[in-house]
Amino acid sequence: MGAGASVLSCCRGEFEESDNTGSEYQPLLGDRERQAVAALVKLFENDTRISFYDGEPLRALTVLARSDVHHLQLSAATAFSEISEYDVRAVPQEALAPVLYLLQSAYADVQQGAASALGNLASVSANKRLIVEMGGLELLVRQMLSPNTEAQINSVGCITNLAADEENKLAIARSGALIPLVRLGRSRDLRVQRNATGALLNMTHQAELREKLVAAGAVAVLVDLLHAKDEDTLYYAITALSNIAVDSDGRDALWSAQAKLVTELLQIMQVHKIKVQAQVALTLRNLASDARFQRAIVQSNGLDALLPLLQSSYTALVVAAAACLRNLSIHADNEDPIICAGLLPELMDLVPQADQPELQCHAIATIRNLAANNGSDKQAFIDAGLFDRFRMALESTDAQPQVLCELAAAFSVFALNDQLWRPVVELGMCHLLVRLLRCGHTDTEYNACLAIGSLAGKGHPEAAEELMRLWPRGLREGLARALTLPEYASSNVRPAVLWVLMALLNSRRAAVCKVLRADSQMLDAIESIGVSHVPSLSTSTSASWSLLPSFFATKGKSDEMATSPVIADCKTDVDDDGICGFAPEAQRMRSLAAQIVALVQDTD
Repeated sequence: MGAGASVLSCCRGEFEESDNTGSEYQPLLGDRERQAVAALVKLFENDTRISFYDGEPLRALTVLARSDVHHLQLSAATAFSEISEYDVRAVPQEALAPVLYLLQSAYADVQQGAASALGNLASVSANKRLIVEMGGLELLVRQMLSPNTEAQINSVGCITNLAADEENKLAIARSGALIPLVRLGRSRDLRVQRNATGALLNMTHQAELREKLVAAGAVAVLVDLLHAKDEDTLYYAITALSNIAVDSDGRDALWSAQAKLVTELLQIMQVHKIKVQAQVALTLRNLASDARFQRAIVQSNGLDALLPLLQSSYTALVVAAAACLRNLSIHADNEDPIICAGLLPELMDLVPQADQPELQCHAIATIRNLAANNGSDKQAFIDAGLFDRFRMALESTDAQPQVLCELAAAFSVFALNDQLWRPVVELGMCHLLVRLLRCGHTDTEYNACLAIGSLAGKGHPEAAEELMRLWPRGLREGLARALTLPEYASSNVRPAVLWVLMALLNSRRAAVCKVLRADSQMLDAIESIGVSHVPSLSTSTSASWSLLPSFFATKGKSDEMATSPVIADCKTDVDDDGICGFAPEAQRMRSLAAQIVALVQDTD
């Protein structure tokens, strides 16, 4: 046992031969210390598998730790440091107490050993909080301020581990650790720099702390670390910047360094390892939640850097690139550059990949955003196989609910576009929208309603005829479900269905009136909505009824951000956005229902 041998030799070294000629040894220790050393020697001789975290070994080491003799303190610190390298587990308060005591030693080498042991033990979740509760954080901050490089390495490494625990993060910020951590991020020692950057990363998972880090000057340090030669340090810096970019205030701070930041990130993405490349793309994605960065990334030739990632055989790179493009596509001025860069066919090829639903969602949402600009020529979309790819995705038996929702949202945009709505009808894709209308997921059904209503609202005979052909083939069933089933009472699907019926009445009044008069269940349901109290509608966004059907004329929202993993405990919190919607007032909903009933009853 390596640790045992080290501790044993240190303990035995505390005895010296006397000046007398006899065989007696003159002890330099007190009685309790001598007994502790003797106990440890005996334990090592009899059992090499002992635990130092409880029982007699812990009592003996505690005596050594509290000794005034430097060598005994060092023996205890060395023991805890080496043992915690191979025996890492949750320990009781009694085992941490002597380590924390040693951290307050007057001797630098003792402090270093104690900080090393504490850092090892802080990799265990249960120990993280106990160390903070016992006052270890303040002692570690004091060590960080030491001019001794080893003390900085060990103390910052321990704080990095402590910061992986969510409850510890705020305590670390309150301890005054942020400014020293930022300062140590500029250390000339690569080990100190790496540990400090890792600690800063672990502190970026809470909005309040990101704000404090920005105020402490972390942005400038992290941007400078994009030149770091150490791969881990570079990765931590990029990931921390990605997390800071989640907040609008953080993006404001990053914008002040945007010229250097965007250029450096794009350069890094072209030359470093896959893990770093993927993280750069995700950082650009978060930056691209801001319109300023959306344009800056494209103007800095970011699309040329993203294209190889999109073509990569590594899924992580493709997902990261697609996620970035999803946000870049929000800006209307980026549509032509994205198409000219040759990205559209690559995105189309991702749409049918049912075994990669996250990738599908990013690709579909990007195409939806690009298609939302009604003023530009959409022939490139058709030539790139838009409808073939979307049909394949819709007809897949493995399509996931989130993919179907994105597909329905995309079709609600296509149905509004002057060039894209006609192929939806002519290529026989309306029946797929009807299928989505009956899928059982309200967000998907809602967007399917928007698409069907927009097609009906075109007033084109071909669209209206196709929808009426589908009336007995599932369209009626899908609309009736939303009008009659109680689970739709507070859903946005119900008002969207009313809007579909009104659009159909406006385009094919006689035919629709005929089928509704013959459908007492459906007509009674509409009439009951027109006279009854309408529950509050749940929605993520709101718009007036007066905006229908043109509210989708603005860009489809696809703004997505994610915080990146802490060093020790992988954690990715992705915040997906909702689909554009509306929250009609109850009175308007009743009014629309009443209008539909009146039109049906008054039409001959």
